[in-house]
Order: sequence, then structure tokens, then C-alpha cells
Amino acid sequence: MRGHTRRMSNALLLLPDFLLIALGGLLCRKTALDRPVWDAAERLVYYLLFPVLLFNSILKSPLQPAQTFHFAVASVSVMACGIVAALAIGRWPGLDARRHASGAQTAYRFNSFIGLALAERLGGAPGLALMALCIGLCVPLANIAAVWPLARHGGHSYGRELLRNPLILSTVAGLLANAAGLRFPDAVSTTLQRIGLAALPLGLMATGAGLRIGGLKASPGLAAALMAVRHALLPALAIGLTAALALPGEQRLILVLFAALPTASSAYVLTARMGGDGGYVAGLVTLSTLLGMISVPFWLAVLG
Repeated sequence: MRGHTRRMSNALLLLPDFLLIALGGLLCRKTALDRPVWDAAERLVYYLLFPVLLFNSILKSPLQPAQTFHFAVASVSVMACGIVAALAIGRWPGLDARRHASGAQTAYRFNSFIGLALAERLGGAPGLALMALCIGLCVPLANIAAVWPLARHGGHSYGRELLRNPLILSTVAGLLANAAGLRFPDAVSTTLQRIGLAALPLGLMATGAGLRIGGLKASPGLAAALMAVRHALLPALAIGLTAALALPGEQRLILVLFAALPTASSAYVLTARMGGDGGYVAGLVTLSTLLGMISVPFWLAVLG
């Protein structure tokens, strides 16, 4: 009875975030707030709101390297395995190279909006700090791995794309500012916090506005393989690592949550900006978001 109650509780934890996603989809399709409005909202989130949220979350999070070393190793290991698995799928014969370069990122990138919201709800301020550490360590890795194949197939300069990526820049800036002990005056700190708070609801609604499945018809087998990595391989690996490294309970919870998250909605923005197969990636983001409604409660229940 207690296990059933816990599973129900885990599922209900996701409900507010997925209601915001559903609201974004409804507003985009049924009101005057149509696609052009949400295209602008996505750019606002990607270039301003979410970078500020990342910077501020990392700046305010105690890094505590001695206490979180094994947790940091585990989170980077999960990300590295996702990248390797996604690249290995590209060696299958008959795959469209541009489509794989566009979609591979969805196997290892993660929706930080949902991650931060759930981490705070499940673990309070300590859980939020651990998720911010995951983001600080893994966002640069994920974006470097995502930009490289897109730059190669789209004829872009890899170095220039990395230097222009707002998520990498804000994450590195947050880590450096944290290490330097930087603190802002109250007025600046409050302003940054309010900008960051706007990122979560608007980002989730923009995710809903961009949901569409149709693009997956071009290569359903590739989609299935990438989603198997995102929603099965990585959470199972995270559970194994929590046992192997004997992580404490709160770190176990956040690591498995991190590994089970749906893919990043910003994957579509990056793909469209770099000339990749945006329609296919939009389908993958949609599918992963829907799978996340099942996979996150499932893996949390397995951990429990």
C-alpha cells in the first residue's frame, strides 16, 4: 500500500509541469497566441531567461567538492555514456547522416526546466543545489557534443558556435563566479532571481507549443533507438552507479531523476538555428516529453 502511494505521489509531482506543457500546446493551437508568438518566446527563453536561471542557480549552489565528488562523477558518467551511445547509433548502415546529427542530441540532453522544478519539489533547497551541479557539469558537455555534428553537417564553424552558445557561456560563468565567491547587491540578485523564475513556466509552455509528432515518420527506427537510450539505458545506468558508488539517499534520488528526464526542448531551437532537420527533432522532443510522464515516475519507483 505504501509503495502504491509513493508511485502515485511521484506521478502527481509531474502533473503541474505537464499541465504547463499542455497549456502551451493549447494556447498555440487554439488561440491568437499562435506559432510566431512562441517562436519569439523560445528565443527569449534560450538566449536570456534560461541562461540567467542557469547562472544564478549555479552561483547560489554550494559546490562542496568533498561531499559531492562521487555524485559529480556519476552525473558526468551518465552524460558521457549517453553521448557515446548516441554516436554509436550513427554507425548503423542506411541512416541519413544529417538526420542523425540533428537527433542524436535528444538521447543525452535533458529538460532542465522539468529537472529544476522536480528537484526542488522532491528535495527542497539541497535537491535544487544538486540538480544545479548536474546542470553545471553536464550542460557544457551536452552542448559541445550536440554542436559538433550539426556544425560539421551544416558547414558552421565549430569553435564559433561553441563560443556563441548561451547555455555553455552562462554555465561556465556561473561556475567561475561561484569559485570566485562573487556576490551581487540585493537589487541585482533579486532581479536575476526574478528573470530566472520566469524561465521555468515560459520554457515549459514553449515546450508544449512546439510539440509535434509528424516529423518522426522519416525515421522511426532511429527515433526508437534514441528514446531507448534516453528513457531506459541512462536511468538504469544511474541506478547501477548509485549502488556502486554508495551514494547517500538524496544524491541517489537526484541522480536518477536527472538520468530519467525527458530531452531538452532547446534541442529544437539549436537544430533549427544550425540548419538541421528541425521537424524530426521537434518530433523527438514531443515523444520524449510524453514518455517522460511515464518514465520519471517509473524510475523513481524502481529506485524506491
